[in-house]
Amino acid sequence: METKKIAFFGECMIELSGSPLQKTFGGDTLNTALYLARLLQDRPFDISYATGLGLDSLSQEMANRWESEGITCDLVAHIEGKNPGLYMVETDHAGERSFHYWRNDSAAKRYFDTTSPLELAIEQGQIDALYLSGISLAILDDEAKERLILCIKQLKQQNKSVFFDNNYRPQLWSTEQARHWYGQVLRYSDVALITEDDDLLVWGESSITQRCKDFGCRQLVIKRGCEPCLVIENLQNSTDPIEVAAQQVDKVIDTCAAGDSFAAGYLAGYLSGQAPAQSAALGHALAGTVIQYSGAIIPKSKTEQFKISGA
Repeated sequence: METKKIAFFGECMIELSGSPLQKTFGGDTLNTALYLARLLQDRPFDISYATGLGLDSLSQEMANRWESEGITCDLVAHIEGKNPGLYMVETDHAGERSFHYWRNDSAAKRYFDTTSPLELAIEQGQIDALYLSGISLAILDDEAKERLILCIKQLKQQNKSVFFDNNYRPQLWSTEQARHWYGQVLRYSDVALITEDDDLLVWGESSITQRCKDFGCRQLVIKRGCEPCLVIENLQNSTDPIEVAAQQVDKVIDTCAAGDSFAAGYLAGYLSGQAPAQSAALGHALAGTVIQYSGAIIPKSKTEQFKISGA
């Protein structure tokens, strides 16, 4: 069976979290890529991460860690004089987190300063699907955003797939900027993974379903935290939404990467040909496990049960 290459674009940063503080790594698209690689490790998929890193030892350590998780790094650009960003996570008694960032001149923001490995791979027809998020867009300047949008357009011209998660961080840009660039991506999105709370911050009290339909999205997944998610399999043909209950968790330790891991579970099912309800249930189950541990990336042994076996 032919191997499909799924590319993720975004930024992975050094993460400081816990008490006492521990050093690890994380970032929304990297979290999703890593969990997807775990779930699909026995299936014919190549999960590849596209980002900028430096030439420093921390950058090499991060790349080595990704490769140990089954993520290929052929789309990474190593940029002289730049380093990974840094963030610190603080969690309250309910497991809700707040972030502090040091990322103003990170290598990932400079990924499109020259012709990137992602652009070259798309031109050569090597990419079967691209996953990006609102944060992927927000870290870039406008010229780089345009180049990322061009990547998406080229993929669609090749009949390839685009997956978009609307993760929104108000510290990075305004709602007006987010609306403009989200619209640019949504018009090409095969699967839109929309967090309801983030959508409200960007678009206000308007219909997610109608907006995504108007933009031309094919499939819509509305993430609602511990509430049931909503899935519309064929948005353009107005199929009825499917409601899938979330996993019940007795004690939440850390909600970091809850949405990212849900996206990984959903896409693992989607890419494996599972029905939307089954894919959403897998997303909920994985996210429900992730939030019972500290940090964005939990031990691999805790996710083995969700691995999708080979054909």
